[in-house]
Amino acid sequence: MTTQTLTETRTREEIAAHVRRTVLLEAEIAGSGHYGPSLSIVELLVALYYGFLRIDPADPDRLDRDRLVLSKGHACSALYAVLADLGFFDAAELRTYTRLGTAFGDHPDMKKVRGMDFSSGALGHGLSIAAGMALHARLRGDDARAVAIVGDGEQNEGQIWEAAGFAGANRLSNLLAIVDVNTVCVDGTTRDVLDYEPIGDKWAAFGWAVERIDGHDLDAIDQALTRFEQRRADGGAPTVIVADTVAGKGVPPIEGMAEWHIGYLGGKDLENAMRTVSQEEGNR
Repeated sequence: MTTQTLTETRTREEIAAHVRRTVLLEAEIAGSGHYGPSLSIVELLVALYYGFLRIDPADPDRLDRDRLVLSKGHACSALYAVLADLGFFDAAELRTYTRLGTAFGDHPDMKKVRGMDFSSGALGHGLSIAAGMALHARLRGDDARAVAIVGDGEQNEGQIWEAAGFAGANRLSNLLAIVDVNTVCVDGTTRDVLDYEPIGDKWAAFGWAVERIDGHDLDAIDQALTRFEQRRADGGAPTVIVADTVAGKGVPPIEGMAEWHIGYLGGKDLENAMRTVSQEEGNR
């Protein structure tokens, strides 16, 4: 199972730009969007889905597949864009995003969206689900991996740390957590709301191997994923990648701004954002 062939005619930077344009268009359809948290995870999703995760759009429910849990489910517009691009469903279906009767809500529903492994809503639950998936794979005796993408604001949730403690104590080497440290949450900056830095030290205290990287550097992400795979093969500790990112990445006027965790770019603002994303793609 692989998605690697889908990058043969496109660079991953081009795919990332496509995902960002799709996020902007989904927000236009909805009349608002979670720009900050969706745009900050684009490179992470591209690195995972285009060459790393063992999945099959033709057989999305295959038992021994890898699984990805988007715990910060409000960033689902980026994941929808990736799944559509991979062929899990017709991209034209995203034109119904958040409309009455659609399968594509502002949080994902795994019973309605092909390729989605977790239904989210209230934050903080995803790591527990992914730990259960990793343990299930171990008990089945296969080498499937479970990945959870959590927000830095989610570190405020006690259930995150219960799951981290369980995974560390049970040495779930096939479990990978990725913390999207975009420094913004719905109530403001994470520094001002509840500062959890140094995040890596806290995960290490629960028995996790810690990687800290630039979450927009595809090569750095690849290298961290390779090191995770080496630990998994050796039966070592679970791995957390603490990924430093920029909220709203790719749209400079809103980058890093807590006010744009959710909002609406319309008219000329949307045109300028789309143009900027396309220009960035051309400059790479």
